[in-house]
Amino acid sequence: MSFLLLRLYRAFSTSTAATTQAAANFESVCKDLNRERNLKRLVQKFKKSSELYRFRTKAGIYEKTVRRLASAQRFRWIEEILEEQKKYKDISKEGFAVRLISLYGKSGMFDHAFKMFDEMPDQKCERSVLSFNALLGACVNSKKFDKVEGFFRELPSKLSIEPDLVSYNVVIKAFCDMGSLSSAVGMLDEMEKKGLEPDLITFNTLLHACYGSGRFPDGEKIWSRMAKKNVVPDVRSYNAKLVGLVSQKRMLEGIDLVEEMQTMGIKPDGYSFNALIKGFCKDGKLDEATNWYGNMRKNDCAPDKATFAILVPFYCEKGSYDQAFELCKEIFNRKCLVDVVLLQNAVDGLVKGGKVEEAKQLVQLGKSNSYRRYTLKIPADK
Repeated sequence: MSFLLLRLYRAFSTSTAATTQAAANFESVCKDLNRERNLKRLVQKFKKSSELYRFRTKAGIYEKTVRRLASAQRFRWIEEILEEQKKYKDISKEGFAVRLISLYGKSGMFDHAFKMFDEMPDQKCERSVLSFNALLGACVNSKKFDKVEGFFRELPSKLSIEPDLVSYNVVIKAFCDMGSLSSAVGMLDEMEKKGLEPDLITFNTLLHACYGSGRFPDGEKIWSRMAKKNVVPDVRSYNAKLVGLVSQKRMLEGIDLVEEMQTMGIKPDGYSFNALIKGFCKDGKLDEATNWYGNMRKNDCAPDKATFAILVPFYCEKGSYDQAFELCKEIFNRKCLVDVVLLQNAVDGLVKGGKVEEAKQLVQLGKSNSYRRYTLKIPADK
């Protein structure tokens, strides 16, 4: 009996060790891909790694790799790695095909996305509302807005499927991006007639479109409609309304809205604070803008690229060069990636304001920082 137990223990130990080693090897493969800076080698390594079933289950790796290639405009290589996936049996699973359709869409390669969708029956892959929605999403991500309504009206009957909430949300997003808000609201009416209840995504899409395009009264109508549906607004909902108020220079109401958010237990984010800061800057109110920057910090909300792009030029314009200088140092302390023009204009402003030594410090920080080199110059006439 003891001999049998010993054999079982050894077998279990060997199996555990093998599993641990396999997991370590897989993690090594993923880290190697993430570290690879040469995109051609990245493509080759990705194709090789795709031979592993476990690798093909990791949607995040696909997303990150395709995003890197798209950023570098290496669309031919995106096609190379995604078309490679068709040789695996996973292509007969709708979820896997949807991933490829979506990746093509996010890369702006709509023709490839549609081809993938069209070929699904040939790959023995059933098409349902899931892949239908992926195709609609690919239209939006590729900015082929004009195709969305046609597919939405024609394909369901051909495929014997019924559009769902996601389908309507994508079409509403397309109409909003096109600036056709009346059509977007029309889709909201239609989905309700079909018995589909709009969700927070539906309303947030419409709120951002209305408030963001200066159609404040329409935004208020959507807000009221959302309340009647007992859909609770989140930080994105409030931020959309805040942008609307700021665009109309209703700053006091904007402040009240932020206080309402906090009362409702919703924490304002960087977008919220940036909206108020931008509004006060546009009104030329230095103290109020500075005060809200301070509130941003007190609320443990880190300033970002947008914050600095708003405040640094404003401080220079107002002659508050010491504050502009401090913000520029903060940019480097936070390792925030900003446009070189922003920093060069700050250098020019400091020199103009008699802060030549501070300007020289910025030029030096541009050279010596550890995350990105900025070539900044002191104006020649100084």
